[in-house]
Amino acid sequence: MEDYTPQLPDEDNLYEHYSFTVDKGQTPLRIDKYLMNFVENATRNKIQAAAKNGSVFVNNMPVKSNYKVKPFDAIRVLFAHPPFENLLVGEDLDIDVIYEDDELLVVNKQAGMVVHPGHGNYSGTLINGLIHRFDNLPNNSSERPGLVHRIDKDTSGLLVVAKTEKAMTHLSLQFAEKTSEREYVAIVWGNMEEDEGTIEGNIGRHPKNRLQNTVFIDDEADKGKPAITHYKVLERLGYVTLVSCKLETGRTHQIRVHMKHIGHTLFNDARYGGEKILKGTTFTKYKQFVENCFKILPRQALHAKTLGFKHPKTGEFMSFDTPIPDDMQQCIEKWKAYSKHQEL
Repeated sequence: MEDYTPQLPDEDNLYEHYSFTVDKGQTPLRIDKYLMNFVENATRNKIQAAAKNGSVFVNNMPVKSNYKVKPFDAIRVLFAHPPFENLLVGEDLDIDVIYEDDELLVVNKQAGMVVHPGHGNYSGTLINGLIHRFDNLPNNSSERPGLVHRIDKDTSGLLVVAKTEKAMTHLSLQFAEKTSEREYVAIVWGNMEEDEGTIEGNIGRHPKNRLQNTVFIDDEADKGKPAITHYKVLERLGYVTLVSCKLETGRTHQIRVHMKHIGHTLFNDARYGGEKILKGTTFTKYKQFVENCFKILPRQALHAKTLGFKHPKTGEFMSFDTPIPDDMQQCIEKWKAYSKHQEL
């Protein structure tokens, strides 16, 4: 989701859903094309319809879809209904709870499940399932019930959810102070040179595609927030590598962005270009093999495997581990077989 703060209705009973300030280096671009890089799951037709209805504002004036954005324009998208993410409805969903007590629960989230409602995903999210199952979950700083942290829709794995205000405060502080422990397993394109290493690079929103993040270094470092990822090679599989990643920080898309930055984009990560064949041969059989792997694993190859934190009430350090899910494991096995065949 883009940055937004829930608004009270203005004098015309409109609610703000999105708010952006155009970057200083932006070249003139039609606002309908510009907004397609900001509003996830929105088609150009929907954006044009919103502009026609007078819902797209630049510097507090309604504009048509052919308006050309300029540097520092303040863009707001308003609608007559409150943002859907504020209209939370409980739903009876299948949630894999692997631990629960009076203070918290730990969930093994399946790939494909969105963590919290947002544009294009107003139901079927983890939060919809949680508020059906539990009353009075505490809100985090973004008014999202129970959420201490989140993982992407197509990333599988572990999340801790707070059931009390005390647990929310205590757990959130551990994530902020980097005392929690998180390990992810990923398949990345290419044969990594080093067996292990650390990636440091400030992460912020991509200036051209606001649905992506990117690394900012040197003179531009202040455009992003500090991010540190430690990686270790688990297995080399020819044209891809199985790696373990431990996070010191928790930036949006951190592993996906850092791995792309060092030339090892996550396997089948469509948002960052990993759904293309980035390494390997030009043989038709190889292309078919990779396409078969994409079908088995129709998402980025990333799993939040382990999670550790101090219990907010007892102070005991708790550690949880989950197996790599079937779709990812099948893909790993195919690459193992392929790489062994290549060695013969």
